[in-house]
Amino acid sequence: MSKAHALSPFRCFALAAASLLLGGCLVGPDFVAPTPAAPERFSEAPSAAAGQPSETAVSGTEQVRWWRQFDDATLDRLVTEAIEANLDLQLAQTRLREARAERGIAAAGLWPSVGASASYQRARTAGAPGDHDLFQAGLDAAWELDLFGGRRRNLESAEATVLSAVEAIRDAQVSLVAEVALNYLQLRSYQQETAIAQKNLQAQRRTADIIRRQFKAGFASALDLANAEATVASTEAQIPVFETAERQGIHALGVLLGRYPGELLPRLSAPAGLPAVPKRVPAGLPSELLRRRPDVREAEAKLHAATAQIGVAVADFFPSFSLTGSLNWNSNLLRSWWSGASRSFGVGPAVNWQIFQGGAVAANVRLQEALRDEAGLNYRKTVLTAFQEVEDALVSFAKEQEHRKSLSEAVTANRRAVELSLRLYGEGQIDFLSVVVAQRALYAAEDSLVQSDRNLAVDLVALYKALGGGAETLSAADGRHPGKEKAGGPEPAVRSGLAEP
Repeated sequence: MSKAHALSPFRCFALAAASLLLGGCLVGPDFVAPTPAAPERFSEAPSAAAGQPSETAVSGTEQVRWWRQFDDATLDRLVTEAIEANLDLQLAQTRLREARAERGIAAAGLWPSVGASASYQRARTAGAPGDHDLFQAGLDAAWELDLFGGRRRNLESAEATVLSAVEAIRDAQVSLVAEVALNYLQLRSYQQETAIAQKNLQAQRRTADIIRRQFKAGFASALDLANAEATVASTEAQIPVFETAERQGIHALGVLLGRYPGELLPRLSAPAGLPAVPKRVPAGLPSELLRRRPDVREAEAKLHAATAQIGVAVADFFPSFSLTGSLNWNSNLLRSWWSGASRSFGVGPAVNWQIFQGGAVAANVRLQEALRDEAGLNYRKTVLTAFQEVEDALVSFAKEQEHRKSLSEAVTANRRAVELSLRLYGEGQIDFLSVVVAQRALYAAEDSLVQSDRNLAVDLVALYKALGGGAETLSAADGRHPGKEKAGGPEPAVRSGLAEP
């Protein structure tokens, strides 16, 4: 038999397999992306009629790099360094590599498998005189035909898992940028609270010195001196609390940047003011929220993956068809190992059908359907949570602005009260307790104003996080198709301030 005739059965079965694959069906439900209804506008969004900017006042670029609206160069650098070195973000990127590798494994199941073997033995056969050699070599091939689409459904599920991992990276970046901004803003607010406490402490010490001299001269009572010293001690006791919170904020930022907690102390310990909060509210439209939020897209991809797994389970009800082939050489002489007389081959179809498994296949289908329903409920919950976070952030931002306005007026009034009380006390018209009350009220009002500034910034950060801001920068950094490994070159190296193994 010629070589062409020997290979013709393989060609025939390959053509038959290709036609079967092209005409094969896909069992299980097809995924249909959910389209949840969205309200026309956010109920807590400010209206243009109230003198506020419109919901679409902030552009897409401002929403992507929203932290730049604080106009703080230090914050810009911290965010950039965190995106490059944060360990949680790198863990999410590693999970994407895992998902891509699993997709490659699933895709390999659609192709034939070919194996080769070779052996040599020195053997003696019972009843035969002497020893003899045995040379063996062979090629084995098998191709399981995906007639009912179980393997294709598995590949579909793996591709959806890759998309889920991509969105998980974007979601991790949204959280990371928000965490960096929150810790930085809180750090600056604690530094500002420390500065206000020290300023009030200096004023209170000067007043206490005056009262102490008056007491020694017999013009002030011991009660006045005790009140003055108590006020100084109370204010002085607040400073270590603020300094502790400041140091802890720097430590948290160090870890977010993939560094040891104390590495940023020289860089961030110098006091600086709290950045000004932008006035515009970037609410946008509710219909756009579901396209911007990476956790919503991640939940949708997980729903897709779970839906495809139902098809994988349903395919187990049907038989599996395979094409198998083998080509072997057996000889006891090395010189005749590759001769035609030593060669044998076999090719043909095979079928395997698990007829009875005690209901395991049906139970697996029910399991995958339950997992699909669970993923669907999780998607709906994620959508509702997304709207709630935006609404909560909008109302918090709006009401905190009102709160801050009242506190600012209180600070102005308390400063006048302190000046007036000191003058009246010097004229002997009031007792020193009125001065103490005025000083404490001023300090409390100034501290509350700083806290309100911090809360206003935190509310704005929460709003940008709820809107999914900060994630789109990943696309340029990743630079890869969601379902494929980057062609050529290894994965980017992990960059960190820690020593790498």
